[in-house]
Amino acid sequence: MRRLPPLTAIEAFVQVARTGSIKAAAQELALSAPALSRRIQALERFIGKPLFERRHQAVALNADGDKLLQQIAPALDRLTDAVESMTSGVEVERIRLGVLPLFAQQRIFPHLAELRAKHPQLHLDIDTAGHNMARVGDGLDVAIALARDPDPSLYAKRLDHDQVYAIGARRLLDGPDPVTRPEQLEGLTALIHRDMPDTFSAWRHAAGFDELEPLAIDHFDSGALMLEAAAQGLGVAFMHASHFDEAHDPRLVRLYDIAVPSPYSYWFVCRPRAMQQKHIRLFHDWLVETLGAPI
Repeated sequence: MRRLPPLTAIEAFVQVARTGSIKAAAQELALSAPALSRRIQALERFIGKPLFERRHQAVALNADGDKLLQQIAPALDRLTDAVESMTSGVEVERIRLGVLPLFAQQRIFPHLAELRAKHPQLHLDIDTAGHNMARVGDGLDVAIALARDPDPSLYAKRLDHDQVYAIGARRLLDGPDPVTRPEQLEGLTALIHRDMPDTFSAWRHAAGFDELEPLAIDHFDSGALMLEAAAQGLGVAFMHASHFDEAHDPRLVRLYDIAVPSPYSYWFVCRPRAMQQKHIRLFHDWLVETLGAPI
């Protein structure tokens, strides 16, 4: 039988690759940073080549490291699940789900008790880091991605059709000069999500003000923080109507009566072969039914 490197070294390699940080990976594995580094070095000596590019504050996979991760991470994940199911006394079917925090908070978490009651064997490991569609198959089984169009190599199911709202603080409608005309945005800051860069231009075009430029544009990678910034009067957020409706925040109002179809949708995405797995299909079907996804 061919020798294998120590499992602890493989575990350390995968954790560092996924976090991009020796310190963060060491914390996850309850190790000191030097101890974790020694495990990585042991694996590199075993393989006979470096796996990372070392930088001052972080590490990044090189080509050999990326190739190894693609092959070894899914096997390690399956091994972890198998051991967990044997030691817990129940069969656990774990899904590694990538999803943006606001969607998870507003659209998934209110229904998780229903999922657990219907499918008690299903457990979700939730990852809220960005670029989740690109990580499907590499650390993620499934992603709920915000995009114009999904990667054509993936299985994809559209979960919604939405509209773009201009969302601001309620006090913008108070006072001697209430914000009721689109051209007044020239004196205000537009708040835009990095994953939805065209929301303002789509809204501006629908309003008939293609040349309208706000005072400034601030970018966010968190929808929840966008809503909070808008509520505090820091700008006007251009984001999905569903997020405004689900927020139930009395500090916020929809500005203007302009209906603008969003160029973006939320998509359920996974590798096509993943849909052959029962637990992935169960989660997919439950999610589509729960959200009332369009046909």
